[in-house]
Amino acid sequence: MGFVKICGITGLEDARMAIEAGADALGFVLYPKSPRFIPPERAAAIAAVVRREAPHIRLVGVFVNEPISRVRWLMARIGLDWAQLHGEETPEIVAALADRAYKVLRLRIRSSDGIPMDLPDPERYRSRLPDGPTLGVDAWHPTAYGGTGQRADWAVAAAWARTHRLLLSGGLTPENVVDAIVQVRPWGVDVSSGVEREPGRKDPEKVGAFVARARKAFQEVLPDGGSRFAE
Repeated sequence: MGFVKICGITGLEDARMAIEAGADALGFVLYPKSPRFIPPERAAAIAAVVRREAPHIRLVGVFVNEPISRVRWLMARIGLDWAQLHGEETPEIVAALADRAYKVLRLRIRSSDGIPMDLPDPERYRSRLPDGPTLGVDAWHPTAYGGTGQRADWAVAAAWARTHRLLLSGGLTPENVVDAIVQVRPWGVDVSSGVEREPGRKDPEKVGAFVARARKAFQEVLPDGGSRFAE
């Protein structure tokens, strides 16, 4: 009940630890400027082991403004299930990747003076994944793409979660994931920096606490198993 993704995996030990904690998906950041960047050959080696040991785990590649041809090539090279498009990709790019990708839209927290934000239309970015998120949300940052520890606007995310299978990220931690699920009611949650010792190295206690608390919150908030989510 509820979907939990641990992102920014850079080593096999962390991958196994996240799986043991109960994660549903692992994320590999394939953006070279990220402190959590993993070379494709290393990601492929980890993916091969995960396929043997835990074939139910979804493997996700995080891409930032890559050409469609390279996204497809890397997905095949590494053995990924889904592509997470985390840059300024257009709705046309999302559509071109059909049922293999979902878009993450980065949201600023709205100002207290009520100045409206220029929000994108989430319907234009809806993915066609048959069993995954139809949209992702993360925090906005002027130079970084994810992993900033900053929080997205939960009010906007909650509105979008009513009509999307929404994967929420942005500043999530073991301490706030319950509040996030209660307020946003997302389809799933995605964490990276909030469960780390240092960029690219996960903390077993934080990962375990995050997954356990997320599972409990999903059970309490969505006792129907999430059937209310839009297809």
